[in-house]
Amino acid sequence: MAAHARGLLDTSTVILLAELTDPQTIPLEPTISTITLAELSVAPLVASTKKEQAARQAHLQRAEADFDPLPFDADAARVFGQVAASLRRVGRKTTARAYDAMIAAIAMSNELPLYTRNPDDFRGIDGLTVVAVPLPEARAT
Repeated sequence: MAAHARGLLDTSTVILLAELTDPQTIPLEPTISTITLAELSVAPLVASTKKEQAARQAHLQRAEADFDPLPFDADAARVFGQVAASLRRVGRKTTARAYDAMIAAIAMSNELPLYTRNPDDFRGIDGLTVVAVPLPEARAT
């Protein structure tokens, strides 16, 4: 069984979602944030090849169809201050990780663990539960 019943998937996890074969690597009720949709919306527009553009557009469309994203609302905005302060305390710049900090704030304001392929991106954020998602077997070899 998954570690948590509900959880927020960050962008790195959403991109690999179709490749994950072990259902225990994500929560039973996964959700995403509007920030992830924003990141996914940029991706096709900056792709360097038509093939890459098509793959990125597919990720975006799949996320839009599969999830009702949690917004960056007033509660998340207030928690963002805590996230930014945590990052500064450990010597990290909030601006360099703005999207990740906003995703973390959404997870925290909704009392959800954050599932990510890149746990180091969220290192030092007090009060955030981070669950590392392993690289799919096909990519690990």
